[in-house]
Amino acid sequence: MGEQPIFTTRAHVFQIDPTTKKNWVPASKQAVTVSYFYDSTRNSYRIISVDGSKVIINSTITPNMTFTKTSQKFGQWADSRANTVFGLGFSSEQQLAKFAEKFLEVKESAKLARDKSQEKMETSSNHSEESGRDTPLSNQASSINGTDDEKIFHGDPEAAVLQSENEKLKTVVEQSNTNAKKWETELQTLRENNARLLDALQESSANVESWKKQLTACKEESDTLREKITELEAQCNQANQEKEKNDQLAIKVQELETEIQDKEQELENLRKQAEIIPQLMAECESITEKLQAAEVKNKDLEERIEGLQADIDDSQHKQGNMKGELKKFMNILDGKIDELHEFRQGLSKLGVDN
Repeated sequence: MGEQPIFTTRAHVFQIDPTTKKNWVPASKQAVTVSYFYDSTRNSYRIISVDGSKVIINSTITPNMTFTKTSQKFGQWADSRANTVFGLGFSSEQQLAKFAEKFLEVKESAKLARDKSQEKMETSSNHSEESGRDTPLSNQASSINGTDDEKIFHGDPEAAVLQSENEKLKTVVEQSNTNAKKWETELQTLRENNARLLDALQESSANVESWKKQLTACKEESDTLREKITELEAQCNQANQEKEKNDQLAIKVQELETEIQDKEQELENLRKQAEIIPQLMAECESITEKLQAAEVKNKDLEERIEGLQADIDDSQHKQGNMKGELKKFMNILDGKIDELHEFRQGLSKLGVDN
């Protein structure tokens, strides 16, 4: 009859990382069918799971195996023949409990099958020893070789039974050897595929981690640059404000300096004027000689007045006051000049008369 499924469920399949022996490596991308199979010919049990055309679990259950529940929905067992540990993740606690119960049941059945097989082998060996002592050498040889069925049946019925059992055992052993070779080939192929997939998964995981680190570093650097840009913008705004203030202060300083220069010029002119008037009054006797000097000074004063008028034109807010003062000064000066001319004419008349 071959193998028949006796229990089927669905779960996510994992295998232990062969390198670290700690981390779980997914063997299926989604939940797949996981089944218990019973081989009536070999009287053995296996757990088999196939994802598409790929066999991801092919584990023969032995009495030494143990299924362990590591969480509410996850269980695992070790397979020494496959040199790995399988893990199953279920969608509910009930599915995990049913699978664990079935594992214990199949484990007990495998133990009973092993015990029966050992008893049968012991019984067969005992029968063989007895038939070897009771049966003649020719009959024993013929029964072992199986070349003379009539001698076996006429010689000893037990030897015929043993021979038929031996033939059955040979057939089972040959079939098991053939299946074992196929399974070894499949297992080797699965191991190679698993190794390749594991390398690819590790490489992709390493690349993902590297990309994550680079992305995190870029984000941190971007945040830092944004903060620096914000700080620089704030500093630039402050610098612009300070620059505007400084420009305004510089303009005010220039205006004040201009006013100070104007005031100093006015004071200087007034001092010079104050010095000239006493000298004219004190030196009336030498007025003729100094008249020429006064005229030269008058020209200088006129030039200075023109300069002052230019400065007054530039200073609009003080233009009216300066013009008024200059007009007054000009009137006084004209009066003085007229007086000097009159005085000179008087002196000339006095000289003529004398």
